Order: sequence, then C-alpha cells, then structure tokens
Amino acid sequence: MNTKEIKLKIIEAGEKAVKQLIKVAKEDIIKFDKDDELAADRLKNAAATKKLCIMDAFEILKKIEEERIMLEGGIIQNKTNTLKGFAERKSK
Repeated sequence: MNTKEIKLKIIEAGEKAVKQLIKVAKEDIIKFDKDDELAADRLKNAAATKKLCIMDAFEILKKIEEERIMLEGGIIQNKTNTLKGFAERKSK
C-alpha cells in the first residue's frame, strides 16, 4: 500500500469520525433535576463535551480538506489568524 492509498483511507476514517461527532453533538443535554445537587455540573460537562465535539469535527474537516488539496497537487493558502487590523499588518 502506498502513501496516497493510506492517506485516502485516513481521510475516509476522518469523515466517519466527523459523522460520529455530529451524532454526539445532536444528542440532548441531560435535563435539570431539582433534587440532584450535581445537575449543574453535569449540564456544564455535557455542554463542554458538545463544544469539544463540534470543534474537533471542524478541525478534522479542515485537515481532510488540506490533505485532499495536497493529494491533488494543489497548494494550501494559509490565512492570517491574528487579532491585528489591516493597518497593523501592513505597517511592517
């Protein structure tokens, strides 16, 4: 098996992982129970888990896109991820 075939299998596995993460993110967060002292912590943990699933899915999709471009012989363009404005970036 060559490198290209391996990368294609990894991409396929990544797409499957994203579908699973979407399923987790769509699940209902546990309902609040007034008699449960830990309910607030559980809600907070459930919300954090959903956020993590969504962020992981986007990260995987971004990497899949980059790998597909590289497999096709394309060039990946890096975007500037700074908090500076236009003038600050151009002032150098």
